[in-house]
Amino acid sequence: MTDPQVALLMLGLFLFMVMLGFPIAFTLMAMGIGFGYYAYFDPDRMWRALNRLIRNGEDDQLTLFQSWMEGLFNNRIFDLFVNQTHSVMANEVLTAIPLFLFMGYIVERANIVDRLFSTLNIAARNLPGSMGVAALITCALFATATGIVGAVVTLMGLLALPAMLKARYDPSFASGIICAGGTLGILIPPSIMLIVYAAASGVSIVRLYAGALLPGLTLCGLYLLYVIIRSMLQPHLAPKPTKEEVPDIPTRQVVWMLITSFLPLAALILSVLGSILGGLATPSEAASVGALGGLLLAAIYRSLTWERLRESVYLTMRTTAMVCWLFVGSYTFSSVFSYLGGEHIVSEFVQSLDLSPIMFLLLAQLIIFLLGWPLEWSEIIIIFVPIFLPLLPLFGIDPLFFGILVALNLQTSFLTPPMAMSAYYLKGIAPPQVKLTQIFAGCMPFLFMVFIAMLLMYTFPQIVFYLPNELYGAR
Repeated sequence: MTDPQVALLMLGLFLFMVMLGFPIAFTLMAMGIGFGYYAYFDPDRMWRALNRLIRNGEDDQLTLFQSWMEGLFNNRIFDLFVNQTHSVMANEVLTAIPLFLFMGYIVERANIVDRLFSTLNIAARNLPGSMGVAALITCALFATATGIVGAVVTLMGLLALPAMLKARYDPSFASGIICAGGTLGILIPPSIMLIVYAAASGVSIVRLYAGALLPGLTLCGLYLLYVIIRSMLQPHLAPKPTKEEVPDIPTRQVVWMLITSFLPLAALILSVLGSILGGLATPSEAASVGALGGLLLAAIYRSLTWERLRESVYLTMRTTAMVCWLFVGSYTFSSVFSYLGGEHIVSEFVQSLDLSPIMFLLLAQLIIFLLGWPLEWSEIIIIFVPIFLPLLPLFGIDPLFFGILVALNLQTSFLTPPMAMSAYYLKGIAPPQVKLTQIFAGCMPFLFMVFIAMLLMYTFPQIVFYLPNELYGAR
């Protein structure tokens, strides 16, 4: 086998092992080190000291064995692994990840979301599908604060789904709202996914945040529009609440409830995002302020306890460690893949297809869409997106635009059967009468909304470029 064929074998074997359920990060590292040992195998260099001892007439078997063992581990793959680990540790962009995660976890455990959903449900009571609208806005806001799809879907499934079912909502319709709303956090800034993409691609995280804001709001608007229109056309899916379910509260009291529940969290998110987009703070600095703001919100709501603080710190460290080890494994894997000629053969294959820029974008998005079935967004961004990045200049595609399309596309990875993780998250905590097939059916219309949003980005790319160009100038 030639080296490029070995590289493709390495990629195929990795996908096969992932399908079998092996841990992603450590599979990457194992594959990278294993195939890297083959790629960098140089017996003359590795056992130079041993050969020198033999030439000098050394006959002590223990000394020769020790020298042989030293040579066995004198492969350049181990130097590469150490260097890649250090580069991840020294990457300042990644510093924002644990801080944003901590902000999300502390907000999640402070019971702020429960109060927010109840208030929005009352405020939207006159809208068609009012409880669905309230659930979707709560999901979007909470998802933006956390950036963790599983946490949002699980918590909203516990809070909103029983309330919606009690209000006679169709189980599929209610499930689709929660699953779709929970995925918005990987697109709407401040998004952890965009931080990871910035680290992998070298694109400015500030420009990425600016570019993702309007597409994220567009997708959220499409979701809300779908919920309202369908509730109007099919009222049996989302019956209007009775006065017993949602009491008629004076407008002044509703405004006060919004001020005390909706505005604090919204203000926290907007201040963090505004400081980044306005150039007042780096993402890491803004994330630090956001983490402090999350603590203050929890204290104001009298929900800040030692146990909740301990859990938030633990979950932050666990998730951060997972992301960092993914980066280490991915960097090692991709370096070996490139050294063996894998990127070159992929580049030659794509160029041989004689694709136009739009055809290349469609092909890349189709591949990412299919990869979203077995893999999560973090693996796709860290492992597979870098394969496409060197091809972007060949087709004149801005990596910022490509990143926003990828972020939109990855919404589908959580909504597309058979591996729709949002559906499985919800099924894990849903009442027994809610079937998995019903949840899948509820996700399909929102999946269609994602495709409409992507079509809008293809047709009107200024939706992506308007804010970055207005704030920071055209590149």
